[in-house]
Amino acid sequence: MWRIAKMCHICYINFYFNLQIIQIMAVIVNEALKDLVIINHDRYQGYKRAAEETEDADLRMMFTEWSTQSLGFANELKKHVDAADARDLDPDDTTVQGKLYRVYMDLKAAVLGRDRKAILSSCEYGDDAALKEYKEALDDVDGDYSSAVKILIQEQRNQIQQSHDRVKMMRDAA
Repeated sequence: MWRIAKMCHICYINFYFNLQIIQIMAVIVNEALKDLVIINHDRYQGYKRAAEETEDADLRMMFTEWSTQSLGFANELKKHVDAADARDLDPDDTTVQGKLYRVYMDLKAAVLGRDRKAILSSCEYGDDAALKEYKEALDDVDGDYSSAVKILIQEQRNQIQQSHDRVKMMRDAA
């Protein structure tokens, strides 16, 4: 009888421990998703600002497209964030670093004018920050947490990488 009771107690402890790990993982993934929503808000605001600053029609169209893309990414990610947290995320929620960088972009534009290469460099820097955040999020959801979430993050990261590479190529050609 004692052995059965002891085994039940061990099973309960094992179950409780595994449940705690699952809950901790859920919190980590939720925070990673919220960070991605916010970095996409930064990207949205940054490309929106770049589209307003450039005088080049080709860049304006490209930046507007990527700004809209970022808002779409944020909305897709919000679907996977806990409902209570998702309600609090709006496109004006950006990182402090993002806000400071947009002020820097404004000052740079005022000093250098609307230089094509400078605008592209600023956009590349912003995409570097987004790619870094996506890498960290992929590390957080590593394993089998949710393959749908991991696939979504990977697909978005790949599209941002393509944007980054295009901006870099255009910057180098400017």
